[in-house]
This record gives sequence, C-alpha cells and structure tokens, in this order.
Amino acid sequence: MEIKFQTKEESNREQRDAFLRLAPEDRFYAFLDLCENLKRFPVNSTNKAPADNFIVEIKTHG
Repeated sequence: MEIKFQTKEESNREQRDAFLRLAPEDRFYAFLDLCENLKRFPVNSTNKAPADNFIVEIKTHG
C-alpha cells in the first residue's frame, strides 16, 4: 500500500491522466463500471421504486 500526500487538484489531475491513458474501449468499460458502482452509493432519496428502463447488456464472444 502506498500513502501519498497531495492536494485535491493534484489527485484529480493524476486520476484524469491515468483514465486518459487507457485504451478507448477500456475507458468505456471503466465508465460502465462507474455507472454500476454509483447504484450502490448512499443517497438521500424518496421511497420510489427504481426505474429499470435502461439496461446495457454486454455479451462476450468466445
């Protein structure tokens, strides 16, 4: 484990640069992972049922 002391701006720049170094298809999959992880992020919401009207299904060949 590595501990780094840096400013928020430095951290954001480092994360952005690492993301942009990814291949375009890896960037897309990282974006989809982020979207999926946001579903588990705690939020203050009303007790409405989630709208399952947008589903992305990725099928692998092979």
